[in-house]
Amino acid sequence: MPQSKNTIRKILVANRGEIACRVMRTARDLGVRSVAVYSEPDAGAPHVTMADEAVLIGPGPVGQSYFAAEKIIDAAKQTGADAIHPGYGFLSENAAFSDAVEKAGLTFIGPTAEAIDLMGNKAAAKRRMIEAGVPCVPGYEGEDQSDQVLLKEGEKIGFPIMVKAAAGGGGRGMRLVEAADGLEAAISSGRSEAENAFGSGELILEKAIVKPRHVEIQIFADTHGNVVHLGERDCSVQRRHQKVIEEAPCPVMTPDLRAAMGKAAVDAAKSIDYRGAGTVEFLLDASGEFYFLEMNTRLQVEHPVTEEVTGLDLVALQIKVAEGETLGFSQDDVTLSGHSIEVRLYAEDPTKGFLPSTGTVACFNQLARPGVRYDTGIRGGQEISPFYDPMIAKLITTGPTREAARKLMLEALTDTALFGPKTNRDFLIACLDKDDFISGDFSTAFIAENFTDEDLAAPVADATALAILAVRHYLCDHEKALAKAMHVPRGLVNFTSDEALRTPYKLAIGETETSLSVRSKDPSFYTVQIGEESVELRIVAHDGTHMVINSGGKHYVSQAYLDGETLYATIDGDSFTTSNLLMRNAAGDETGDGSRVTAPMHGKVIEVFVKKGDVIASGDRLATIEAMKMQHEILATVDGTVEDVLVAAEAQVAADDLIIAIDTGEE
Repeated sequence: MPQSKNTIRKILVANRGEIACRVMRTARDLGVRSVAVYSEPDAGAPHVTMADEAVLIGPGPVGQSYFAAEKIIDAAKQTGADAIHPGYGFLSENAAFSDAVEKAGLTFIGPTAEAIDLMGNKAAAKRRMIEAGVPCVPGYEGEDQSDQVLLKEGEKIGFPIMVKAAAGGGGRGMRLVEAADGLEAAISSGRSEAENAFGSGELILEKAIVKPRHVEIQIFADTHGNVVHLGERDCSVQRRHQKVIEEAPCPVMTPDLRAAMGKAAVDAAKSIDYRGAGTVEFLLDASGEFYFLEMNTRLQVEHPVTEEVTGLDLVALQIKVAEGETLGFSQDDVTLSGHSIEVRLYAEDPTKGFLPSTGTVACFNQLARPGVRYDTGIRGGQEISPFYDPMIAKLITTGPTREAARKLMLEALTDTALFGPKTNRDFLIACLDKDDFISGDFSTAFIAENFTDEDLAAPVADATALAILAVRHYLCDHEKALAKAMHVPRGLVNFTSDEALRTPYKLAIGETETSLSVRSKDPSFYTVQIGEESVELRIVAHDGTHMVINSGGKHYVSQAYLDGETLYATIDGDSFTTSNLLMRNAAGDETGDGSRVTAPMHGKVIEVFVKKGDVIASGDRLATIEAMKMQHEILATVDGTVEDVLVAAEAQVAADDLIIAIDTGEE
């Protein structure tokens, strides 16, 4: 039955970060007030200050804050909110939460609890899609979850197969199994990760489609029986089943294929009497056959690219549908114009296996120009904690063609300064510059096929890069000198009556140290001496952290920010973190020999596999740590005997905390 009209005047956003800010922007445009909820670590976050009102709901762990449904509903009642928007993640696909919101007399801006419950379980969803005639991947989605049955069904399906968490997404609980001897371990680890991430260890098995594209259809349904699709998004560039780059439209899409996939998605939505925004995800093989993967009963992270090519505000549409209005347009009214690409900026270190990275955001500067959009929920000075997903911002570019959007994205990423925690900015630039991406001829195997460990290694600074870093250090020191000597003319600081002083530096980048000197006779021209080599630089443009430098006839774009003794800098597509050892009291960090096992990041210990006295070999599993919703195995790098175990399951650890000591038998 059609929903009665219900004007929404105040929305509580049950989320954080960029999606909370995104929802609040549209609410403000519509004249609707917004309420933020926040955990203690998020007290100064942008979504808190952006809202008209804000309510503290608990400490950092999500179970005590953003997953605390009762606290969120109480906050809505306390502030007089009419509706709750769940964003994505957290409680967005929690049927019990949707039901509790409605029973509290509030409007849930999303689908019904029944639809969430059905589509939130991959096994039940797949069974319903088979009934609705939607193409599905062969597999097992039965209720018997015993290891014996799963192993038997895996053999029936044939390898390779995918093990998936039935209750969630985002790649958590998902494992690719190439052969039968790996299935039992994949079931065990997948179930454990699924239980920790979603509170359910239910699994499904599916035949692995070799090198498919991941293509999803955005659908929208109102409460008057109208269902439309808004075209597709290609989300094939993934790492560990987590999307990294998305775009609309799909590079290999044809009108006939779009019509077929769109119809399947609309049929899927109609089969469950859906309402609001939803996404039906498919695997598309090289022959043009497509298979239902899952349905996300919420707004997607990548929804901005659909907004850019359709001209629609999807959050405004969500609110409109929640108020009981009709969509106001038909399928024939939906047109796609231009091309849009989105990249996800993650707080992670690609040079260390993409380990999550935490710490303070020292600086976040963005490129402001037409066709460039940032969806963010962070600011300079904000702490990136280990409690939440590592995605900290999204960057979206739009152009008349795919190539125009790609080139604009490269420019925007190059001109984005996001310093402090390690990020995947350089990795994104490298992805966009690969021939396979440029051609559009790629699959979900794109990253595995295009990157080796060597490709992901930290960049090595050549003489020109060292010279640029030295000059950026020098100019930061110059500004400090000016601040201390305001009465001295800018051009006289660091100069003698005869010639510019040679300022010595000893730059440390990782374990590499380089002695050099900087000299300038003019604020725009510098000579950097590195051993016997001399490098000349000319500053073409300088605006705050942004600088364009010419050396040897080539222009280099650099962003830099000095935070204490640490200089964060980018040079074209490479990021560097360096310090001047002449300004420090001690040299670099000591390196370990593998006998002292430390936590690689902040997180929670899930399991410890060894005890004092155990004899171990290099490569043995020592422990599992969970950070930012992902589990990471800690492996031994030496042979020896466990001398001490300093942590236990459920313990919280900080980066570099000693967790296990190993006696290698060496003095």
